[in-house]
Amino acid sequence: MTETTMSLDDRVTLDPLSLGDTTTLGQFRVDLATDTWWWSPETYEMHGFEPGEVVPTTSLVLAHKHPEERDRVSDLLGKARRDGEPFSSMHRIMDARGRERVLVIVGQGRVEPGTGRVVELHGYFVDVTRPLREQAEHQARQDIAAAARSRGPIEQAKGIVGASLGVGTEQAFALLRRVSNDRNVRLRELALRVVDEGTRPHADRIRRVVSLLR
Repeated sequence: MTETTMSLDDRVTLDPLSLGDTTTLGQFRVDLATDTWWWSPETYEMHGFEPGEVVPTTSLVLAHKHPEERDRVSDLLGKARRDGEPFSSMHRIMDARGRERVLVIVGQGRVEPGTGRVVELHGYFVDVTRPLREQAEHQARQDIAAAARSRGPIEQAKGIVGASLGVGTEQAFALLRRVSNDRNVRLRELALRVVDEGTRPHADRIRRVVSLLR
């Protein structure tokens, strides 16, 4: 995930960020003199608040960023405050209810005529959590289908578990062996169950596979 320069008026840029009808688009403005943020109702909601429940500030915004990405977003906003150039970033947050979300922020500064000072930042937050999750699940289903072709049951099960959990084949095999030992079930029998659930034509096949490993 990298920062790029873009114009808020560039529909070609905004359309890919929306990723279809399953995203939420919210607006923001920042008065740099007072460090006061204005959020639209959608922006409150994607941060886990009711509209008007809190007074947004830069400190509050950064507090919700994922710890691994907080400094990067802070640097991005700091640069925007200085030069007012268009900016964008995709990053994770932890909302007020403890849920991890993936947001895209797109914005630019407003320069005060006469002084040339950047006095305001404004733009959009785009919640892309759901479409990214759906894309990942779609890829996992494709990987499961590929793993189920032309392999023996244990090899198929390793591929299916790996694709379902997003782990390597060695980790998947270790998990299958541990579950087999814990439940006193033959590894081949467990593998056949995993393959059966992982190749069923159901949308929740990944959940079914995971449930076999608990």
